[in-house]
Amino acid sequence: MGKEAGKTASGPTALIAIEQYWPKEERVVDDDLAYRVLPLGLRAFVRLIRPGWARSLMMRASERDIPGMWSSMLCRKRYIQERLSESIGQIDAVVNLGAGMDTLLYRLPALAGTRVWEADLPENIGVKEMGLRRVFKELPANVTLVPIDFDRQDLGSVLESHGYSADLRTFFVWEGVTQYLTEVGLRSTFGFLSAAAAGSRLAFTYVRRDFIDRRVMYGWEKAHAKYVDKGIWLLGMEPEDLARFVADYGWRLVEDLCYDDLSQRYVAPTGRKLATTAVERIAFAEKM
Repeated sequence: MGKEAGKTASGPTALIAIEQYWPKEERVVDDDLAYRVLPLGLRAFVRLIRPGWARSLMMRASERDIPGMWSSMLCRKRYIQERLSESIGQIDAVVNLGAGMDTLLYRLPALAGTRVWEADLPENIGVKEMGLRRVFKELPANVTLVPIDFDRQDLGSVLESHGYSADLRTFFVWEGVTQYLTEVGLRSTFGFLSAAAAGSRLAFTYVRRDFIDRRVMYGWEKAHAKYVDKGIWLLGMEPEDLARFVADYGWRLVEDLCYDDLSQRYVAPTGRKLATTAVERIAFAEKM
């Protein structure tokens, strides 16, 4: 997972910050920290998008190029938040792999007594630490930020050196990362996850292999040219193979959902009309 992946670290959080301009009853995700942790340049951009007409223009432009991108970001974050909230009291730790600027682990008061590790590229961790210190003055006592070069360092060893133990029942967040990996990188991460304590949980997103292989484009021709053809997105997975794949590493697949399902669950009640996409899916698994 190289530098191109690192460039996307703040984008989803900027989108969540813009989401806060909708009335509360129309929001898919509530996040009062997203804007505050962003770097200065992105905060300025988010402020410019505040007027309704500006948001409409931006959304139309983004949906024209990558239809369903907006709702997929919102829905996956809402789903992970709900799954993590349901797990509090049944886990000992949270590990966010490829954490970017995501604020979830700082917005849930019930996590205050739970150990949290957030791992990402060193440049992303540096930006996040500055944002968190701007908001909280000092890092929350339960949080450990872990800079790691995923291509060159062993995930288990690096986390262990920062105080993490595989004996902890852990909720792993792995959002928006797998498409940047090689097959070797994917299997290496699942090799680390295979040592997780029984009862651990894993929420992760993935891009469909038929899209990466250009067999089915799902209306994402521009996204394919931008991400796949340029070698930024490398890996896709097949929904039909997922249960067997995770089982090989000691995990039981609980859910594997498309964004149509999530949109009905989270977007429809707001009354907003947002396109969805079949390119990406989200899965939830439990360690056996």
